[in-house]
Amino acid sequence: MALLIPHFRSLRRLFCAAAVLLSSLPVSAETFALPPPGQDLVGEVRITRARQSDTLLDIARVFNLGYEEIVRANPGVDRWLPGQDTHVILPNLLILPDAPRDGIVLNVPEMRLYYYPKPGQGETPVVITHPVSVGRMDWKTPLGKTRVIQKQADPPWYPPASIKAEHAQNGDILPDMVPGGPGNPLGRFALRLGIPGYLIHGTNKEYGIGMQVTHGCVRLYPEDIERLYSLVEVGTPVYIINQPVKVGRHFDGLYIEAHPAMNELSDGSSSPQALTLLNIAATAEQLSTELNPSAVQLALQQSDGIPLRISH
Repeated sequence: MALLIPHFRSLRRLFCAAAVLLSSLPVSAETFALPPPGQDLVGEVRITRARQSDTLLDIARVFNLGYEEIVRANPGVDRWLPGQDTHVILPNLLILPDAPRDGIVLNVPEMRLYYYPKPGQGETPVVITHPVSVGRMDWKTPLGKTRVIQKQADPPWYPPASIKAEHAQNGDILPDMVPGGPGNPLGRFALRLGIPGYLIHGTNKEYGIGMQVTHGCVRLYPEDIERLYSLVEVGTPVYIINQPVKVGRHFDGLYIEAHPAMNELSDGSSSPQALTLLNIAATAEQLSTELNPSAVQLALQQSDGIPLRISH
């Protein structure tokens, strides 16, 4: 296997450079036409060149990517100083989650949100996707189905007692209420969910997007939450899911997109790796597709968030 890994890695780089040939045409940087039924890939992998002053965070910010996803897609690149003209992979080729293509779908380990607006008459169905930040290990983002119950512009923040106590330990005494406006951790816009205390909101710390840093809520870049706020209606369903490995079909090929699992989301009843392999095998059998075991192993080993073909 040691001899095969370098070979597959070189093929993977070629796949990245040619991914535009395999992908749907984007309407904009984060809006993609939905593929037909039975097809699951959208977007494209692109490559950009870093400037001398860029960090990977700067590049992620420009191309609407999260911190972890751009770092994982570029394991050989210095995240703080890529260097002039260094090629940086932009992982915008995505497998749609195995969830209803309706309303908002939040895949927590992927740290990415998908919104499926209802198309008007004669309009092409699309999916809008944005990177997000989610709850860290001791403040995990809850799973399950809920809905948007309220929209708020310039929302005030009422820090719960647990967060006030945490800040107080560091000598930072929070007030009972932080008014809306500059400096508010919730940003300019918020969507309140049916799960008490949980929001999808903006942020005043833009470079934390794409990281596991929140107290359970879901953060977006300021321009992303502003756009989402203008589109989403009260009552929109929200599906919060745990899919570190997604399986999808593109024409006659089967692909997987792997992300590191979040152990705190596991119920501990069975091995996540075993369940993943069973799911991949079941999907391949359903589609009468022969798998390439080496490709499956490589994709799961790298967990870099870039879809890789696993069928012959």
